[in-house]
Amino acid sequence: MPSKHARRTGGGIAAPYLFLAPALVLFVVFLALPIAYTIYLSTRRVQRSGLGLGKGSVREVNAGLGNYAAALSDASLWTSWLRVLLYGLIVLVLMLGLALLFALMLDTARVRLARFSRISIFLPFAVPGVAAGLMWGFLYLPGTTPLKGVDFLSAGTVLYSMANVAIWGGTGFNMLVLYTALRAIPQELYEAARMDGASEVRIALRVKIPILMPAIILTTVFSIIATVQVFTEPTVLRPLTNTIPSDFSPLTKIYTDAFVRGDLYSAAATAIVVAGISLVLSFGFLRVVKRQAFGESS
Repeated sequence: MPSKHARRTGGGIAAPYLFLAPALVLFVVFLALPIAYTIYLSTRRVQRSGLGLGKGSVREVNAGLGNYAAALSDASLWTSWLRVLLYGLIVLVLMLGLALLFALMLDTARVRLARFSRISIFLPFAVPGVAAGLMWGFLYLPGTTPLKGVDFLSAGTVLYSMANVAIWGGTGFNMLVLYTALRAIPQELYEAARMDGASEVRIALRVKIPILMPAIILTTVFSIIATVQVFTEPTVLRPLTNTIPSDFSPLTKIYTDAFVRGDLYSAAATAIVVAGISLVLSFGFLRVVKRQAFGESS
C-alpha cells in the first residue's frame, strides 16, 4: 500500500495536468479538430456520374492537391489579397500611428483628464464589430450622412470607409497596450533626460519610442493578423452598396465559396492557403524586425 508521502507526491505531479485539462480539451475540440477536419476536406471533392440523380451518382472522392492548385490559380483570390494589402497599409499606418501618438500624449506629466481620455479613446474597441459597422454604415448613407455631397460608399471611397471603421475600433486597444508599456518605464530615465535639457518631444523620440519598440512590434503583428482576416466590415457594409464584391477579402471569398456556392472542399483549400500566407506575413515581419526590436540576429 503506497505511503502517505507517495500519495502526496503523485497528487502533486498530476495536479498541473488536471489544471491544464479543461484548456487542453477546449483547444482540441474547438481548434485542433476543426483545423484537422478542414485539412481533410481540402483534399476531397464531389464526383458526379450520369445526371447526378441516381443513388450513388454523387459521391465524395479524393482530390489530392487539386483543390490547392485551383485555389492558387484563382485570380479572384489574388485580387482580394491586393485589396486587403491596400486596406491593411491604410489601417496599420493610421491606427498604430494614432495609438502611439495618444499613448505618448497620455504619458506626459501635464496631461489633464487622463483617466477620462483613456476611457474615451478605448471605448470604441468595446463596441462589437457588427454594431460599429452598422453605425458607420448609416452615417455613410447619402440620406443620413452629415457630410452632404460626399459618397462614402462609391467605388473609389468604400475602401477608405471600411478602413475608417477598423481604425476607429482598433486604435484604443493598441493605445492601451502601448500606454501600459510606457508606464512600466522607470521615471528615472525621464528625469535624467530632463536634467540634460531634453524637451518632452526629444524624450519621446529618443527615450520612449526606442524602449517601446517590442510593444510596437507586438501590436503590429496582431494588427497584421487582424487586417488579413478582415470580414466584418465588408460583410456589414455590402448590403448598403453594390461596390463591395462578395470576394472583397480572402475571408469573404471563403465564406461565399462555402455557404453561397456550396463548395466546402474548395473553400477549405482556400482557407488553408490563406492561413499559410498569413503565417508567412506575420513571421516574415518578425524575422525582419527582431534584431532592431529584440536585439536578436536573423
